[in-house]
Amino acid sequence: MPTSQPTFEQRKQWQNRPDESPVMYQNWRKLLFLHWQFDPDLIQSMLPAGLTVDTYNGSAWAGVVPFFMRKIRPVWSPTVPYLSNFLELNVRTYAYDENGTPGVWFLSLSANRWLAVQLARSFFHLPYFWSQMSALKDGHNWIDYRCRRFNDPLKQSCRYRYRGTGTPTPAKENTLEFFLAERYILFAPLGNGKIATGQVHHTPYLIQPAEVETYSEEVLQLDGLPLPDSPPASALFSEGVDVEVFGLKTV
Repeated sequence: MPTSQPTFEQRKQWQNRPDESPVMYQNWRKLLFLHWQFDPDLIQSMLPAGLTVDTYNGSAWAGVVPFFMRKIRPVWSPTVPYLSNFLELNVRTYAYDENGTPGVWFLSLSANRWLAVQLARSFFHLPYFWSQMSALKDGHNWIDYRCRRFNDPLKQSCRYRYRGTGTPTPAKENTLEFFLAERYILFAPLGNGKIATGQVHHTPYLIQPAEVETYSEEVLQLDGLPLPDSPPASALFSEGVDVEVFGLKTV
């Protein structure tokens, strides 16, 4: 039986770096966190056995997170100019496992490097999709970010025009911002009924409100969610973090 929902103290402990060697380094830059509320029963129906929907104030949450992947490399290799830098947009929700470990369940991850997609699918068992993507930055800090999956039969193009506002600060204890952004575990399906966990480590995000001029919801529907009937309930921005990625583990 699954344990009770993780406490804030249990969530916060995952900010600590594990006492082991990473397998990869990544830099995540210019992140937009757009989130909508959903019925927990709906999200639970999309999770595999062994995971329980994680909620905040009784609501489940699903998010769209476009950002820049920079200086991606395994620990044994230098960066490679083309392969080490690309764009990623993920659609995610939140769950915890039978040990009470809170983490991210990815509905999809879009990237514009075919080889990166294949490697991530093979080694991390994540639902990556090769996509046509672009991102332009102007002199007023606006980012114009676009994405279209090559396997989308409707050829839908998603667009996000955003920038950060206000003063960047770490998420405060027990807030929605902490619940959404401070996630250090991902769950990966292994295809045999087992679920692996993968941990990342970075300093806590410095987050700020996001000003969002344009956003798309179609990618939620592409991943099996209903189109929201209201604007995002949360819009956050972070300039980014430097990340250590650790290997997958199974219980």
